[in-house]
Amino acid sequence: MTDFIQLLLSGMATGGIYALAALGFTLLWQASGTINFAQGEFVMLPAFGMLACMHFGMPLLPSFLLTCIVAVGVLGWAFKRGIADPLLRFGMMPIVVATLGLSIALKNGVRAGYSAEAQPFPSLFGDGLLHFAGLTLSASDLGTLAAAFLLVWGVQRFLARTVTGRAMQAVAQNTESATVLGIDVPRMVFYTFALNAVLACAAALLVAPAYLVKFDMGEGLSMKAFFAAIIGGFNNSRGALLGGVIVGVSENLAAAYVSPTYKDAVALLIFMVVILFKPQGLLGKKVERKV
Repeated sequence: MTDFIQLLLSGMATGGIYALAALGFTLLWQASGTINFAQGEFVMLPAFGMLACMHFGMPLLPSFLLTCIVAVGVLGWAFKRGIADPLLRFGMMPIVVATLGLSIALKNGVRAGYSAEAQPFPSLFGDGLLHFAGLTLSASDLGTLAAAFLLVWGVQRFLARTVTGRAMQAVAQNTESATVLGIDVPRMVFYTFALNAVLACAAALLVAPAYLVKFDMGEGLSMKAFFAAIIGGFNNSRGALLGGVIVGVSENLAAAYVSPTYKDAVALLIFMVVILFKPQGLLGKKVERKV
């Protein structure tokens, strides 16, 4: 039983990281109809950015804050203006192809320009172990779990309790109505892209100590975050958290009780079952389309 609880908590910590990346998928889709298949690379780049800052003697937290500022400009504003805005007017397929190409370009660019070797990254919560009621828990897992849940909860509170957050939700629900109400739609959409960039930096801070910093660290993360967003409900930001936890816990239990070989297949299996029986996701709502 203690082993099961430890696997459960560790899986929830991993699922919290998936949830942060999945929340980025959900927010961009709701605000602008953008699906960013370079989301994993948007986590990888801040990890390298923080590593570069620490190489020049900057502590971890200031490195994170500086990376967030740069990410808002590069992964938020530049991505929106350079790729999303010009291509979305032509439909969904161009943005899908463009972000897939961007993913490949970023991976190969980092591998050629920096290194193909995995780089160690310090943990924000240390490497200690906590012993409680017969359980041996990692301080890193507990800290990651708490931080991920607080971030998702904070985003939910921001969207629900602030004027800017409610305006962003209004834009996500109906752009034309939001414009009539006097909401600055382009600004709200930019805020969503900026929020996605900050969430990517937070995910990088939490995932890098376990995954190590390498050019392809975003591949598996991007895929599982996308599955998590679909499982939870692509039109429901709370679904990102549910989907992330389901994927993280399921793959942890499968690796322990079935075989590590099938760990990466669990997310795909759950994704397929949900798509077949509840296409809108576990917390998603059906969207009627008139023809």
